[in-house]
Amino acid sequence: MKKNRKFYVVWKGRRTGIFSNWDECSAQVIGYPNAEYKAFERLAAAQTAFRGGAADYKGKFVSALSQQRLIEIGQPILASYSVDAACTGNPGSMEYRCVHTKTGQEIFRQGPFEYGTNNIGEFLAILHALALFGKKNITLPIYSDSENAIAWIQDKKCKTNLPRNERSAEVFALIDRAEEWLASNKFTNKILKWETEAWGEIPADFGRK
Repeated sequence: MKKNRKFYVVWKGRRTGIFSNWDECSAQVIGYPNAEYKAFERLAAAQTAFRGGAADYKGKFVSALSQQRLIEIGQPILASYSVDAACTGNPGSMEYRCVHTKTGQEIFRQGPFEYGTNNIGEFLAILHALALFGKKNITLPIYSDSENAIAWIQDKKCKTNLPRNERSAEVFALIDRAEEWLASNKFTNKILKWETEAWGEIPADFGRK
């Protein structure tokens, strides 16, 4: 069954107004102190609410998750970094980047590489952040929304099914270097899973979904 469309009123957040999807709304309110916002089924109702005030409406829409589950998940650590990858086709042209979770400031961006996958990009992004932060003695956590990439880092092995051939040679050269680094270096940064359902898209998202 198709979900009913919702309209999100933000009275207090990074930006205020009416937003037509949760991703746009969450970008304004997640991590913002005492944010005030609510979902409405109809645009007219949202417009009326926005002209009024948050005090007229009890409760806050957070996400499709239960309130108990949201409490269990908690809020993201804003003093952290987030990584993400984008791929035109999967496999296809791939790039990855890292940003500061709270400010969105881009720390690095690599690619595009001719032939890779999203999970490879996420793996390389985490590794790039670990190596860079190790040199700079930065111990803040790193978020990724890829469970596979996080597991690969923990296993010190990029377990991709991408064929190793001339087309993927550039990416596999990076993978080989990454695995060598993991085999010979230790890191203290926590690598954490970004809870997209609760918090919206990861701050490093390329916005191409």
